[in-house]
Amino acid sequence: MPVPVSSRRQFLTQSSLLAGAALGFPAIVSSRSPNARINLAFIGVGGRGAANIQALVGTSLYKKKLAKGPDTDQPAVEPTENVVAICDVNGMNLDVAAAAFPKAKAYRDFRKLYEGSKDIDAVVVSTTEHTHAYATLPALLMGKPVYCEKPLTRDIAEARLITQAAAKAGVATQMGTQIHGMPNYRRVVELIQSGAIGNVTAAHVCVSRAWGHQTKEEAEANKDIVFVTERPTEEQTPPPYLDWDLWLGPAPYRPYNEIYFPGPKWYRWWDFGNGTMSDLGSHWNDLPFWALKLDAPLSVEAFGPEPHPEIAPASMSAVYEYGPRSGMPACKIHWHQGANKPDIWKNDPLISQWNNGVLFIGDKGMLLSDYTKYRLLPEATFKDFQPPAPFIPDSPGQHIEWLQAIKNGTPTASPFSYAGPLTEANHLGNVAFRVGSKIHWNAQSMKITNNESANPYLHRQPRPGWKLT
Repeated sequence: MPVPVSSRRQFLTQSSLLAGAALGFPAIVSSRSPNARINLAFIGVGGRGAANIQALVGTSLYKKKLAKGPDTDQPAVEPTENVVAICDVNGMNLDVAAAAFPKAKAYRDFRKLYEGSKDIDAVVVSTTEHTHAYATLPALLMGKPVYCEKPLTRDIAEARLITQAAAKAGVATQMGTQIHGMPNYRRVVELIQSGAIGNVTAAHVCVSRAWGHQTKEEAEANKDIVFVTERPTEEQTPPPYLDWDLWLGPAPYRPYNEIYFPGPKWYRWWDFGNGTMSDLGSHWNDLPFWALKLDAPLSVEAFGPEPHPEIAPASMSAVYEYGPRSGMPACKIHWHQGANKPDIWKNDPLISQWNNGVLFIGDKGMLLSDYTKYRLLPEATFKDFQPPAPFIPDSPGQHIEWLQAIKNGTPTASPFSYAGPLTEANHLGNVAFRVGSKIHWNAQSMKITNNESANPYLHRQPRPGWKLT
């Protein structure tokens, strides 16, 4: 059964407090000794996977090993946790990780990892996003804590399934949105929720990245890593170290072409990712989602170029409508991606200097924030303003926070109860863009009520051999 909206709103409210059981956050039951090492499995060990290994086990030379290859003669660093299993469809990444952790079992297929490794305590998923749910769900069904990179899933049905499975498992979960654990977002949330700028009825989220379906000139202007307009017809031979079939996983089969690999080339293709909206939306929409206690939007409308059937847009806009929540008024969240900027952003000399950011608009002023800083506007109005005493505790960092949650039962900053609804909302922006009309969303039934042609975009049928159960 779908998670009721009221339950999801409760999850969001609890996760926004982030102050432990004393402030109402349900502690995760843990029977582990706080000093016991955790047996970690890493699914995806290159790129973000390498960064997650370094952050979670303290193997600071791992990136140097990755750069130099598995034959490096640099001395090993004793990890702080146990790495018992590693997995990657890229043999080069796997060889490097195996050299760093020779006692870990190595796999190319994470389905085999779950079958063959019985000593796993927790799992870290750093794969391409179209396999996030497939690598995450088995761990939750086994009652194992999971750290998964953003966005949590490729589509809305997957996000709902993972949210439900995590709630049932009752284990420590965390989506990899590291900005959520930094101090600036916490101070902004405190300001908004304490009424510093009054009742907030609108927020503008501006993201400058413009990767996606674009002209060659646009790609060059935006320093995109790849120029692509259509699916390539040329079939190329995959690199010998890459298992292309496993890389595709549940996605429909297509011949290998270097236009898809390595990452992040894949991220603009609907079959593998969802472009900038779901990727950077995990970071930027996170702030208003948290600060304004958002849950499921009532409607979403998107604007931009003619939708491409296979490639996400470079530039687009979307408007989310939310009803009243927890003492906050109804509001609209405006998403602006790539070349699209609202007039309030373009015409204000101060605001226009910020290439990326979130602008909250209240009836007593405005607040402009990016990842690391914020400004209260107009500056003259807030000249003598004193911020409230911090009431959201600072985080040791998302990775350490997750480890502490496993050992101590303490809360995490971005558990799947919060990350799941955020992921759903981001995906809805893409759905509205792809159908080219305003959509009305019934979160409880997980259905778009005014446009039946939009509902197929909520899920997909996986390739034979892949399933979510």
